[in-house]
Amino acid sequence: MNETDFIAALRRLPLHAGARGLEDDAAVLEIGGETLVLTHDTMVEGVHFLSTQDMADVAWKLVATNLSDLAAMGASPVGVLLSHTLGDGDEAFLAGLDDVLTHYGVGILGGDTVRGNGMRTLGLTAIGRATHTPVPSRAGAQVGHGLYVTGTLGEAMLGFEAMRDGTEADPAAYTRPLARVAEGEALAPHVSAMMDVSDGLLLDAFRLAEASALSIAIDMSACPVAEPERMMECLTWGDDYELLFTLPEGTKPPVQATRIGTVEPRGFAPLFVDGEPVTNREGLGYTHEQAAPPPSG
Repeated sequence: MNETDFIAALRRLPLHAGARGLEDDAAVLEIGGETLVLTHDTMVEGVHFLSTQDMADVAWKLVATNLSDLAAMGASPVGVLLSHTLGDGDEAFLAGLDDVLTHYGVGILGGDTVRGNGMRTLGLTAIGRATHTPVPSRAGAQVGHGLYVTGTLGEAMLGFEAMRDGTEADPAAYTRPLARVAEGEALAPHVSAMMDVSDGLLLDAFRLAEASALSIAIDMSACPVAEPERMMECLTWGDDYELLFTLPEGTKPPVQATRIGTVEPRGFAPLFVDGEPVTNREGLGYTHEQAAPPPSG
């Protein structure tokens, strides 16, 4: 099965109400007087990281990508559960884990450790506390609202190329991405919809439009990219971990962000790019349906 079909099949199974139909990257649980947000991501050697990569960087990215999912829900991180396959570079992995947990002020709650016989698989569950309710989702965009994104898109792509080619350029945007936790908390009371950009801006905007059952129109010239001459690559490569969100017209974002589009009534396509309709996801970003994906998010 491909990724899309597998997730569709999961939606036909009994789902907890907190799963929100599996539309978001995190679940929301109401427990007593607390609203918890939970997410889980996996990284596989050869798919999400190169076998030659510094395992300290891999540990950082494993944590940061999960915290990015919490950020998209406006959640404050509480702790993480680690699933680790033992192998070369375990000492470096532990050092990187210490770096990232210290940076975000997050502690380990537990997890599991195994010995593998092939490609290393690493998993992490992150638990956060909602800072605002209702917790933001992808499904809340409204007609007339503006579409915004934080940061600059394509920097991870350039960082990967710098790491791969051994150039003097800084690869940190790819090797040690930063989760927009503070920005997510600041945005949570104001947004109508929000998610993080992990698989490419165009693909994630398409997903947001589908979840909200509306259309999104994007102005490519307004998109903040690292290399304008490689605009389409910057918007489809992924691994940026910026926040994509919608705000009511006239509302100023409480964080630094760029307006790149508008939410429109549902037309015959979920996404319009420079006025051109986009009716399917093919080529919009990274998915696990690709036969031989590059190490990406």
